[in-house]
Amino acid sequence: MSFHLAQCNIVKLKAPLDSPVVADFVAALEPINALADAAPGFVWRLKTDDGDATSIRAFADDQILLNMSVWESMKALADYVFRSGHKDVLRRRRQWADRFDGAQSAMWWIRAGTIPEPSDAVARLECLERVGPSEYAFTFQTPFDAPAEDAL
Repeated sequence: MSFHLAQCNIVKLKAPLDSPVVADFVAALEPINALADAAPGFVWRLKTDDGDATSIRAFADDQILLNMSVWESMKALADYVFRSGHKDVLRRRRQWADRFDGAQSAMWWIRAGTIPEPSDAVARLECLERVGPSEYAFTFQTPFDAPAEDAL
């Protein structure tokens, strides 16, 4: 396969990471990241030496956290998000996350072996917000197929 699926998602926490309000979120980070790392079709995820991406700030608001990962296919990502233990954490997100306007997740195709940067995620989210789904940035609800072999 010459293309992989990059994805990003953001969450606006109700409180700082050291607050009891988001303690369940913090407690879920390590097991959920381990679940992703072991999932079929998983390629890469954004993390620091601490093992997660909670210290990476891509937005002016420190309460907004960025998650990024790369998958072999949309099916592999969907299986992880909606058919693994991740779905249980996803259902509880309103306990620690505030609702906010704007795109909160985006996907895009990249050449296999490419590692996306946080700035890529910000650009994709902004484009999705501004113009809607396209080959440049899309969602599960409005997917786009991987490019042809000679594209990109």
